[in-house]
Amino acid sequence: MNEKYLEQAKTKVSDLRLLINGASKRAGELAHGARPLVPLAPGQEIDFLDLALLEIAEGRLVIVAPAPRPTA
Repeated sequence: MNEKYLEQAKTKVSDLRLLINGASKRAGELAHGARPLVPLAPGQEIDFLDLALLEIAEGRLVIVAPAPRPTA
């Protein structure tokens, strides 16, 4: 995992659990063929998790907390 991307992504998402879950979910989407939201140089190889963190760090992917469930 790229520490630089992680530190940059932490500035965008205040809750570390949300960051981990969001980046993990996005990495899975990328692994299954989703297109990157950030431009990559031709032939540039980057780990799916690092790519997800970079997308978050650059503000291309926004992670938000889910709305609270209504109580009955």
